[in-house]
Amino acid sequence: MVWRVIAASLILLTAVLGARAQDAVVSDNAVIAIAEKLYCPVCENIPLDECQTTACLEWKEEIRQQLASGRDETEIIDSFVGRFGDQVVGVPQDPVLRWLTILIPSLAVVLALGLGIHTFRRFGSHQRLRVESDPVNAGERSDDDYRRRLEQDLLARR
Repeated sequence: MVWRVIAASLILLTAVLGARAQDAVVSDNAVIAIAEKLYCPVCENIPLDECQTTACLEWKEEIRQQLASGRDETEIIDSFVGRFGDQVVGVPQDPVLRWLTILIPSLAVVLALGLGIHTFRRFGSHQRLRVESDPVNAGERSDDDYRRRLEQDLLARR
């Protein structure tokens, strides 16, 4: 009789612990920590944790289920990238593409700076305009030259 009570207690204990393991509660913070790293599939450039569309709510629930089943963060993110592509994480997962996204803008900045420096140096190497020592008399001389040429042209037309 004692053995039956012990056996029944063990069966009940394993059933309760098994049900408790299935209903493992995943905190909202754990879901949000992963959702922050993903982007909404419907809206553009909105993180999954901020979006309230139906698709995002379903994705958050799927993250919760995957966490409850024992998957870790990288496995969950990789599963979303595998199904929906790199746009769900905003950064390419391929190392070559990731380096290109860093390298190309950096090269563009370096080239723009180099072109700017070259242009300013070229402008600086041109000869400067010579300024006459007496600008008042220089203006009068050019006016006199203009008047003289104008009078010559008028005489030539007559």
